[in-house]
Amino acid sequence: MPSRSHPPDEDCWPLVAVAGLVSFVAMLDMNIVNVGLADISRTFAISPGAAQWAALAYQLPVVALLIPAGRWLDQVGLRPALLAALTGFTVFSLASALSPWPAWLFASRVAQGIFGAGLFVLMPVVAARAVRPETRGRAMSVPATLGPLGAIVGPAVGGLLLDAFGWRTIFLVKIPFCVLAFLLAKQYAPGGGTLRAPERRALADGGLAAIALTSVLLALTFGGDDRRWLFLLAVAVVPFILWLRGPGAEPVRDLLRDPGPGRVTLAVLALAAAFGAMNYLVSLHLQRTDGISAAATGLTLLVFSAAMAVLGPVGGKLADRWGARRTAVTGAALTAAGLLLLLPLGTAWHPADVAWRLAIAGAGMGLYGGPAQLLVLTSAAPERMNTAGAVVQLGRSLGFALGPALATTAWALSGYGPNVLAGLVLAAVAACAAVVLLALRPAVPVHS
Repeated sequence: MPSRSHPPDEDCWPLVAVAGLVSFVAMLDMNIVNVGLADISRTFAISPGAAQWAALAYQLPVVALLIPAGRWLDQVGLRPALLAALTGFTVFSLASALSPWPAWLFASRVAQGIFGAGLFVLMPVVAARAVRPETRGRAMSVPATLGPLGAIVGPAVGGLLLDAFGWRTIFLVKIPFCVLAFLLAKQYAPGGGTLRAPERRALADGGLAAIALTSVLLALTFGGDDRRWLFLLAVAVVPFILWLRGPGAEPVRDLLRDPGPGRVTLAVLALAAAFGAMNYLVSLHLQRTDGISAAATGLTLLVFSAAMAVLGPVGGKLADRWGARRTAVTGAALTAAGLLLLLPLGTAWHPADVAWRLAIAGAGMGLYGGPAQLLVLTSAAPERMNTAGAVVQLGRSLGFALGPALATTAWALSGYGPNVLAGLVLAAVAACAAVVLLALRPAVPVHS
């Protein structure tokens, strides 16, 4: 079916829906597999540590290849790139579900992560290009809201599927969403441009970036259990410096040196770290210290998601009418306020006392998500929009990884006591820093 291009003065909301679906399934896959690791371990008679690679084999290439994918996608057509990424993601999701042995599963997950990196970069760009500049706030709020919701509901949905049908269904649940996104993209994505293989130098630069980021992520993932993994932080230094000095990093250097997207990207990283630390510490404290059941803890944390889902569309509308920066600053300030209100709780927590504070923080995240992404994309030159999307996605992903790791370190330094105050202070400080970074206006005008 030929693509149905839309006039530049009209909005294409079906294409925005594609961005939302892509965001949901890509983030869903980040967490849903975790609930099936024990069953995967039993099915293939492998250790729990080995089974963990069913999750890591997807997560590591997604994050490690974001920057190389962004650079490459700036040089190819949006429609063929989107269709190819959706096709590969879907095919290897099916291959993962049909895995007859562990090596097949891990290889399928790596391939799925490679295509997933493309989807992560494309989803904000697709939403931004689908509509006129005056409605971009509303469009950007769709993937910015559905992505985190996918990450949060993943474990709950995965648990239900696991109990009813087994672990293979957690790889199949995404396929209907992918097929719908593919059909909509095929019909509505604008034509033009072709796919071509990356240049040799680009592949080398991408390999260096991937080695450095993979080393950092592995150190953060396993360093809490075995400190020897932390030596990988030193391993990451050399490939990172080589990549940073190479031509492949030039657009990224230019982007981060620009006070517009550079500050917003740091704010995204800080707020993602604050969210990751808060989510980890609240769950830990309620169950470990207060003896709250897992179900009650899940419902308490769900308040955050519900508030974010309700305020996400509101944030998009406010960004279009009031301005993306004001809306993002307001949302970040609300999130910081919710985290600051957790500090006086002391050691004895009640779910109701925690829930209304999480509702404030979640409302802020809903207001902030779409406008913050919009600030980054519109601060970058149009020909580097995919690179800008990749950088902000990398900042968010690193924040989600850094938050729990730093919170664990702060908790350990306080003696692993019943009070997680040190980690919560760290989260609140990170959120307050994000407010300041977002409030600082660049000295140069943004691109439309």
